[in-house]
Amino acid sequence: MISDYNKLSGLQKVAILFSVLGESLALNLVNDLDKTEIRKIRAAMRGVNNVAFSVKKQVMEEFYFSFVSEKFVQEDDDEPKKPFEFLKELTDEQLIALVASEDSRVVAITLAQLEGDKRSAVLSRLDESQKREVLVGIGNLDDVPLEAVVQIANKLNKKSKQLPKTVNFSRGGGKDLADLLSDMPPEDEAIFMENLEQEDPELAEQVKKYRITFESIFEIFPDNLLRDLMNAVDLDAVSLALKGIDQSVTDKVLGVLPKKKQAMFEAVEGAVAKRDVDEARKKIVSAAKQMEKDGAFKLEDLLGGDTVE
Repeated sequence: MISDYNKLSGLQKVAILFSVLGESLALNLVNDLDKTEIRKIRAAMRGVNNVAFSVKKQVMEEFYFSFVSEKFVQEDDDEPKKPFEFLKELTDEQLIALVASEDSRVVAITLAQLEGDKRSAVLSRLDESQKREVLVGIGNLDDVPLEAVVQIANKLNKKSKQLPKTVNFSRGGGKDLADLLSDMPPEDEAIFMENLEQEDPELAEQVKKYRITFESIFEIFPDNLLRDLMNAVDLDAVSLALKGIDQSVTDKVLGVLPKKKQAMFEAVEGAVAKRDVDEARKKIVSAAKQMEKDGAFKLEDLLGGDTVE
């Protein structure tokens, strides 16, 4: 059995890496190998079949700090970039939103990359049971495979690009996340909510309590606000947005419109492209969000005050 890491040659170390990860994945990490070098590695693999676990671990750690760092080198910078370098660019509230729907193992790996203050900020927002799991997870990361680290970094990096710039993260839970989502483009917001509903249905339900959607407008807006909102949107967009909606909602909208607009209102008949209806509804939602930003109302007031989460 191979039990002395210090006696391994460079070729043997690469052979062990290939044995642990599999040739296909290892070739993705080790670039620029020609056919002759690959044949040498395959031959060396036959001599490293019996390797102590501690030696395999040391080999993995060495290649983690070399090959993975090289994988993330910036095009305009000769300095190596670590897989989680993008975390440094995120604010505390963005970090919290980033890991809100992740499992404890992913949260632990993420927090292990952060400095003390940012780590504490995220930990403070976890419930006690998850906090315990994350803390234990941080202490047991040695067995995380190299490919898992790369995959997690890539996934979170891609997810982080969908986060809005920033808002104050002060009230916690669904309210804060809904505030962040409100600054997203509608398409990104929809994608984020779809993912959240799959990964964390409970949090998604909390977020929905604080989001302005086309459907919620007719449930929570009093007549005076509904009138102002409908007057702020082109009448043709209102008609198109109401296509396929329950007649009681259409009647409610007509009831708050001025007499002149009531007379001009024409329901949209016949087949209409769904994307056109969705676009018209987005215009109404955008106008409602703008009214909130302008101070016309506070959403939490329309909901009857702070919701306990």
